Amino acid sequence: MGQSGLESEGSRLERVLLALPELELRVNWLNDQFAGSSIGAIAERLDELCARSEASEPGAREAMLAVVCCVVAQAESPLVRELRAYADTACLLSLARLLLTDRHDRGERSTRHASLAPQVVADVPDYGAGRELTVGERRTLARRPSRGNIERLLADPHPLVIRELLLNTKLTEDDVLRLAARRPAHVIALEALTRSTAWLCRPRVRFAMVQNPGTPLWIAGPLLVLCNRKELSEVVSNTSVSLALRSTAQELLALRPPLRQGGTDPDRALQ
Repeated sequence: MGQSGLESEGSRLERVLLALPELELRVNWLNDQFAGSSIGAIAERLDELCARSEASEPGAREAMLAVVCCVVAQAESPLVRELRAYADTACLLSLARLLLTDRHDRGERSTRHASLAPQVVADVPDYGAGRELTVGERRTLARRPSRGNIERLLADPHPLVIRELLLNTKLTEDDVLRLAARRPAHVIALEALTRSTAWLCRPRVRFAMVQNPGTPLWIAGPLLVLCNRKELSEVVSNTSVSLALRSTAQELLALRPPLRQGGTDPDRALQ
């Protein structure tokens, strides 16, 4: 924190993010900041914002949506790995919770092989053309699909087809929920969803991804910090997801301030 009467770096980060009118603008601004700042400066600012979000400060929680969208879109980039290493070295616990990853799953690999095994590449769906359509043809279908083709496109194994489909205005939230909750997980589709701010701003979509045991922790971990109390409690009770995710959900619940009797819960779903 800064000196008394001065704005801290985390507060400034929140203020600037909330001054931008759209989520995509906030994510783009963050990407520019990440490119022009030192790892230490980024880590300290994010850790402060994360800690205030964990304490259910409404402004910080709203700003965290852009941070999470930015982090999951980065995947396991050098930046994310450097931030995770800095958080571990400097004991930035809030940032470490945001950047949860598979390496925290010590002792579970032998009992969770189903979700940790490499994903089997799915076959291209039968689009009724009498032959396998090319990627270009399937992308064209995804730009203007019929309802019948949407069902096929949701199962398509190619990331470019899924990304095109996610941009289509005919796609409904229920369609995307099926994509996010699919078992076994359609990891290519989940990765495509991490680059779609239009769908990551939907609480139900994010929560379906968190609750899917096949969602990689580098996706589920950041999304977890956006969960409200009820959702965190459900994750704690979900024995099909990783112990690391459940333990972090328990930590986040413990950090929430107590509810006042008859008061409004500030920890509402973000959208």
